[in-house]
Amino acid sequence: MTVDTEDRADALFHALADRTRRDIMRRVLAGEHSVSTLAAKYEVSFAAVQKHVVVLEKAGLLTKRRSGREQLASGDVAAVRSVASLLNELEQVWRDRVTRIDELISSDAPKED
Repeated sequence: MTVDTEDRADALFHALADRTRRDIMRRVLAGEHSVSTLAAKYEVSFAAVQKHVVVLEKAGLLTKRRSGREQLASGDVAAVRSVASLLNELEQVWRDRVTRIDELISSDAPKED
């Protein structure tokens, strides 16, 4: 992975490390929501939800647009797919290691006559 790809992965996983942000993502992937509507769903301040939305936006997981006085947030499916791709890549590294361990164990096993 390149440094840019690693930085992107850091931003994505940081953004998704928080339970509230993951819930916001579920909501905005299902449909566009105003930030004020999102804020009403949580027992934290509007400013706190706004900060969560900014983190998700900086990571590229959602986009915002203005409609009058409202900020409308939508989930970016392609960005979510990139997270899935990163996880699949990590899973493949893990599977390769397990396969290699199995091969080493099999080669060390006593041979039957």
